[in-house]
Amino acid sequence: MQQDLTRGSIRSGLIRFSLPLIAGNLLQQFYNIADTLIVGRFLGNVALAAVGSAFSLMVLLTSLVLGLCMGSGVVFSQLYGEGSRERLKTAIANAFVFIAILSLALTAASYALLNAFLSLLRVPQEAIPDITAYLSVVFSGIFFTFLYNFFAAVLRSVGNSLAPLLFLLVSTVVNIALDLVFVLVFKWGVSGAAWATVVAQILSALGIGLYFLLRLPELRPKREHIRFSKPLLSRIASVSVLTSVQQSIMNFGILMIQSLVNSFGIATMAAFAAGVKIDSFAYSPAQDFANGFATFVAQNTGAGKPDRVRQGIREAVLLSLSFCAVVSALVFVFARPLLTIFIDPGESAILDIGVHYLRVEGVFYVGIGMLFLLYAIYRGLEQAGMSVVLTVISLGLRVMLAYAFAPRFGVTAIWLSIPIGWFIADIVGIARLKSALKKAA
Repeated sequence: MQQDLTRGSIRSGLIRFSLPLIAGNLLQQFYNIADTLIVGRFLGNVALAAVGSAFSLMVLLTSLVLGLCMGSGVVFSQLYGEGSRERLKTAIANAFVFIAILSLALTAASYALLNAFLSLLRVPQEAIPDITAYLSVVFSGIFFTFLYNFFAAVLRSVGNSLAPLLFLLVSTVVNIALDLVFVLVFKWGVSGAAWATVVAQILSALGIGLYFLLRLPELRPKREHIRFSKPLLSRIASVSVLTSVQQSIMNFGILMIQSLVNSFGIATMAAFAAGVKIDSFAYSPAQDFANGFATFVAQNTGAGKPDRVRQGIREAVLLSLSFCAVVSALVFVFARPLLTIFIDPGESAILDIGVHYLRVEGVFYVGIGMLFLLYAIYRGLEQAGMSVVLTVISLGLRVMLAYAFAPRFGVTAIWLSIPIGWFIADIVGIARLKSALKKAA
């Protein structure tokens, strides 16, 4: 199942490697869609608003772990491209201990700061019981999120993007089934939806961990590899921490937008919760393609093939932006039918808000498609600091514009601030790209 991205057709190689990543993220979206659909249809709008706000917070928290795993995966990919198998095993051992400790600390901090999170989100009083019950359960899944994403990063770094997909497929089916049982049969409310997600996370984490240990002995660290290596750990930390910071800044900005949206009331919260689900589903293939492209850039940089990296960038831009343009058109046309997946068709006021959101923000997906590629390129070149800069620009502008103009122009200002941030960051990232490639050559 391993794929060497340093040789062969670039376009077909990128597509073959990225398709399982895209399918895997779409399955992860089904995790969230199952929660949202069942909660929205069977537990009501207050519960939907609560779960929507909780989702924004959980994306922020898990992005810290995801960023650490993604950053480590870049180093793994470069070592694989170099052919340094022994150093790769030592790097895997060091990264595992490093990120495991941070994941446990994050779990403890999340429980300790629960009330502070609720204040930051400006959750309406009527939604506090539901969001508290939901978060109290899903926080327990943070460590298992680390386990799955760490082993997935290891496998993808050596070109195996299929195995993570298979374990995610099983856990998605389990998640949806347990959603129905816990919410509709056991009547556990939003806690039931949360428990369904956590159980599914545990299954995917244990499954992929056992697969790695039993089926990939050539990557499994032995006793001599389980030792502290300051040069490797420093290299891993420099890329993974910056990637984690980039991911967390991105999602903190989203959290700040969620807080502003919450100030407009339950109807806007519910519409935004549904709209964000559609967003995630619509442009997640572009994000996953970009994540796959980061592995391509890292492997070829490690193998000393800068011309292949440049050719890959041209191919990736064409593929990703074409996809985003088509998806934007579909979301614009089918905005209302898509929203009724999550919102009762009789809730016309909420649907109108959601349609407005999708038809203002959703037509600009090419902006975020390009931004995902820029993040991937700089991460693959081990220049993750530039990804942080682009994220600060994108999210900083989004938050500043939204908070400055929403009091006067309403939610339209919030919706417009999002693509403005994307495009300004794109301009900066493209302007810096030539010198970044020269530095890595």
